[in-house]
Amino acid sequence: MQQVVCESCNALPSCAALDHHVAPDAPGPERVRSGHLNQGKIDTMSMNDLKDIYIDQMQDIYSANNQSAKVTAELAKAASDSELTDALEAGVKGIEQGMETLKKLIEGHGADPKGEHCKGMEGLVKEARAHALEESFGNDEARDAMIVSQYQRMVHYAIAGYGCLVAYAKRLGLNEDAEALQTCLDETYDGDRRMTKIAETDVNAAAV
Repeated sequence: MQQVVCESCNALPSCAALDHHVAPDAPGPERVRSGHLNQGKIDTMSMNDLKDIYIDQMQDIYSANNQSAKVTAELAKAASDSELTDALEAGVKGIEQGMETLKKLIEGHGADPKGEHCKGMEGLVKEARAHALEESFGNDEARDAMIVSQYQRMVHYAIAGYGCLVAYAKRLGLNEDAEALQTCLDETYDGDRRMTKIAETDVNAAAV
């Protein structure tokens, strides 16, 4: 799968369109971001500057990772190709490591890692389950090809998110944040390249 990289933030073109998810009961543009409690009520905060957006989007990718890790583990169990299974299991570990990094960064800025629910990844997870796990296939090789497709869609969402976060951190002068997030981005790219190699050299040919 060919990747087209956004020159502004080293991510996929969809990086500029990552959703900000508004809390259902929040009035107007206000949204739950920090998760701080004030006399039993969750504080709400509007997006006023790049720092607010940065924290909001870290929370979004934390939620995305949490959701994708679960379905990736399911995909690994459903895969028949041994290399594909290994890559997916490695993907789960990589996603969990990314979550640990994000948790530390978010909490370091006084916010709750669970302050957002990523509806974008929610949709991708539903697609992965519907097309790769619940769909009927005539053979295992065809299912493996579909698993690769669905997994890479989720990975590309993460690449877009991490790319934007690296750009935001650099602009905000948060050099340590930027370095940690760049590591997450690089490792996510590596996982995607590994999956592409498996598809091109083995899985897709077996499904023909």
